[in-house]
Amino acid sequence: MFFLLGGQDRKKRKGEKQAGSNGATEKVREIFLAGRFPVVTTHTVEGRHIAKVLGLVCCRGYDSEEAFFGMAGRAMNKGAQAIVGYSENVAFHPDGSKYFSCFGTAVMFDYDPSDPDAMPLVLQHRFKTQGQSGLNDMI
Repeated sequence: MFFLLGGQDRKKRKGEKQAGSNGATEKVREIFLAGRFPVVTTHTVEGRHIAKVLGLVCCRGYDSEEAFFGMAGRAMNKGAQAIVGYSENVAFHPDGSKYFSCFGTAVMFDYDPSDPDAMPLVLQHRFKTQGQSGLNDMI
């Protein structure tokens, strides 16, 4: 019977984790909501050609947003420009809590010089940083 009443400990840890979270999740959320990082359930993104498959990315958590944006953040760290084949599962525990699992395939698109967002987000950030520090003249 004890396991049925033990869910409060998980909820307490979840609150502590959210309070101590860094700005990485917020940055991923901004990029996704701006439409710069598509996440689709299909195996292609309309109007874009997939050049490279980077592999499966997944994240789990007690909050759906934590799991989703964690998965997107892991894909961005790999250099992905999108996630295809997105899927999610929810497990219901006897104590009433839910456990979310989000997963998909991280991909890169063909480079299109006419599209300013065609470069992976990690590289965009590096080039902006180099331009600001004066390293742009050395290249």
